[in-house]
Amino acid sequence: MSRPSPITHGPAADARSSLPEAATAEFDRLAAAVLASPSAPLGAVLRAQLPGTAGVRWLRQEGLPPTTRPTALTSAQWLSLVECWRATSRAPGPGAPAGRRGGRPSTHGHAPGAAAIPRWGS
Repeated sequence: MSRPSPITHGPAADARSSLPEAATAEFDRLAAAVLASPSAPLGAVLRAQLPGTAGVRWLRQEGLPPTTRPTALTSAQWLSLVECWRATSRAPGPGAPAGRRGGRPSTHGHAPGAAAIPRWGS
């Protein structure tokens, strides 16, 4: 059972309507996060949604300054943003290299598997 889209009008709704049904849930998550603060600069919003420098690269690719507001995006830019987000946010699949992903962060200030020399001995 699918939930109704929180986006009812505007360029984001137009972009959502052109996506296949399987991609609308992902689009809704991204759009809700981006539009949660409609007056916030897009550069800061994307920093929280896209890993590394992907948000800055996407802004540069679209010719947008980081101070652009999320409400100023066109339908084509929404589609481009969701494609960028899907490409950079994918969880590792069965073909991905094994390694420590996620889990608890180190509580003692060192990288996973590393430990400091105890003070009481050498």
